[in-house]
Amino acid sequence: MTIVTVFRSRLRPGVENAYGEVAEEMSRLVHTMDGFVDEKFYTSPDDERVTIVRFRDRETQRVWAELPDHVAAQRRGRDEFYSWYDISVAEETYQRTFVVPDS
Repeated sequence: MTIVTVFRSRLRPGVENAYGEVAEEMSRLVHTMDGFVDEKFYTSPDDERVTIVRFRDRETQRVWAELPDHVAAQRRGRDEFYSWYDISVAEETYQRTFVVPDS
């Protein structure tokens, strides 16, 4: 069963550039991991950031959560970047994809 991580956050003022560098590196790193499915980033009009990451299973999500470079980035996020965050991890119980066929 696919595991979905939803990470919502708000940044402290003035950290956007440094945060962007770390976020870009973490995105590059997660794409190299076995079991990674996909990720999406969104920023709402009120500047809340949302990252959605899917993994093949619970084990591959756990490996990502505990990866030393990711743990260091998490620590830096708490120490420097985030004024607030909320993380949810859940099993995807239903998934369906629809694509309009090429004409």
